[in-house]
Amino acid sequence: MSYLHILGIFYRNIVLIRRSVPKLFGLFGFVTVALFLWGFLTLWVQTLAPDDAATDFILLILSAFIFWSLFDLSQRSFGVSFLEEVWSRNVINLFASPVKLSEMVLGFILVGVVQALLAFFYVTTLAFLLYALNIWNLGLYFVPFFVNILIFGWALGVVTIGLVVRFGPSADILAFFIPFLLLPFSAVYYPISIFPPFLQKLTFVLPTRHMFEGMRTAITEGVIPLDNVFWASTLNLIWVVLAFLFLYWMLRLARIKGYLSRLVQD
Repeated sequence: MSYLHILGIFYRNIVLIRRSVPKLFGLFGFVTVALFLWGFLTLWVQTLAPDDAATDFILLILSAFIFWSLFDLSQRSFGVSFLEEVWSRNVINLFASPVKLSEMVLGFILVGVVQALLAFFYVTTLAFLLYALNIWNLGLYFVPFFVNILIFGWALGVVTIGLVVRFGPSADILAFFIPFLLLPFSAVYYPISIFPPFLQKLTFVLPTRHMFEGMRTAITEGVIPLDNVFWASTLNLIWVVLAFLFLYWMLRLARIKGYLSRLVQD
C-alpha cells in the first residue's frame, strides 16, 4: 500500500473543495439553514412543555440533528469524492493507474474525516452561539456514537460507489437519497418504541437506530448504554464487510460487461 497514492487522492479532493464556492456552500450552507430550522422548531416545542418538565429539548433534538448531519455528510462526501472522478471523466484513468482500490477508499475516508470534523466544529460552535447548546456537556458519551456514525456513512458511501459503477452516472442521485431514505427508520428524533412491532424488528439491522437510541439514553439518563454501542459497532462491522464485497462484485461485473466505459460516456 502506497501512502503517496492515498495522500494524492486526498489532496486532489481537498483542492477541489477549497477552490469551489458551491462546494464550500454544500459543506457549510445546508447545515446552517437546517440548524436555523430545527433550532426555531425546538424553541417552539420547548415553550409548549410544562414549566416543570425535566426534558431539555434543545439538547435532545439539536444534538440529534447535529449527529444526523454528520452521518449525511460522511456518506455524501464519500460518494461525491468518487463522483468527482466520474464527472471529470477521470475515472478510467484512475482505475488504469497503479492506485489500488483500498488506497482510493482510504483517500476518500481521509476526505470524509476532514469534512466531518470541519462541519462538526462549525455547527457545534454555531449552535452554542445561537441556542446556548454546549454539546460538549455530554463528555465522552458521544465519542462511540460519533465514530460509529462516520463508519456507517462510509460503508454506505462504498455501496454508492458500487451502484455508480454498475448503473453509471445516472445513479449519482443515490449519493444524496440514501441518507434521506434511512432517516424515518433510524429513530433520530423519536424513540423506536413508537414504531409498530414489525418495524421495530425490521429496523434492528440499521446501526443508526442503535446509535441514536443510545445517544438519547446518554442524554436523558447520563449513562452510556453499552448494549446500543455493542449492536451499533457489530452491525457496522457487518455492513462494512458487505459494502466492500458489494463493491468488489460490482467492479468485477463492470470489467466483464464493459460497464466502466459508460462512466465516461453518460
